[in-house]
Amino acid sequence: MTTCLRVLVLLVMFAAHSTFAADTAGQTLLQYGQQCADEVGEIPAFNCNAGTTVPITVNNHVPERYFTNMTCDRPALLPYESPTSGPCTPYSKIINLSHDATEISAFCRRKMIRADKSPLYDEVDIVLHNTANGKTCWFHAEHPGSAAGFNASRVPPPNEKTPPPGHVSAEAFWWPPAATATKKCVSCHDASPVMYSPWLGQVWDKVPTDPWGRYVNIGDAFASWTSLAISTPGNTCIGCHRIGNQHSCDIYVPLAAGMLHPPKGSDKLASSYPLNHWMPVDNNKSKAEWDAASVESVRNLLTCCSEQGKNDPKCHFSPNAQGSAKGG
Repeated sequence: MTTCLRVLVLLVMFAAHSTFAADTAGQTLLQYGQQCADEVGEIPAFNCNAGTTVPITVNNHVPERYFTNMTCDRPALLPYESPTSGPCTPYSKIINLSHDATEISAFCRRKMIRADKSPLYDEVDIVLHNTANGKTCWFHAEHPGSAAGFNASRVPPPNEKTPPPGHVSAEAFWWPPAATATKKCVSCHDASPVMYSPWLGQVWDKVPTDPWGRYVNIGDAFASWTSLAISTPGNTCIGCHRIGNQHSCDIYVPLAAGMLHPPKGSDKLASSYPLNHWMPVDNNKSKAEWDAASVESVRNLLTCCSEQGKNDPKCHFSPNAQGSAKGG
């Protein structure tokens, strides 16, 4: 396909999305992007293929080939809607674009099997966070129901008014903030702006983290994005990071403690100890050692997560993620 034809196809794919962006009430993408640039930090343009690949392995080895709905050692935790090749789809990439106090974690997700260096991706997300003031912004791009993917060889800054010739605009690429807000990212990212999983943990050195820092979601559409942090006296689970009171309660704490069925796409290795007990990070304890160190702490946290925990004196709740509208 020629370069001109690729650009034409890309512009047609984004046409409906651009109309939605123009008709959405509240802050526009450019307004939100500029607020985030001013209060959190500038996001540069980038090429998804410049990122670090998140490995997909089977029995700790890269398989000879990938196929639809295969199983693997560390599948993606996010459920993929159809069409998809499944949670073991290879060649998603993470990029750390941080500078000074500004942390920028860009994630380019593949939901369909394509060549490693294909310019086409199925989702792009940015978590923008400032460690000095805690302000955090969220940017999301995808096309639900499309197996075609979209060109992410130049991901535009969310506040870019005019792209270079031949490239997609920010307004056409990114969802408007009101649409991104419907994803309710804070329900999973309830403890901090970035969340650990065994999948992303393979490239955790490429992910900027601020586990104890202030956490303020700015922008009109994100003013309701709040969470509480949970703690109990002497709890070993909160030694390295906070525990949030949303999906950390009903998914991540029990999943990391081997109390839930492994996520879809898990192979035998993923379903057995130690990979099904993935906290602490790089767990190298025996099962007996893990139980002795963590079972009581997990039990206490899950008590605090329950209705009973609201009145339990050992359960402590403190504000964590805060919401702040424009200019906050």
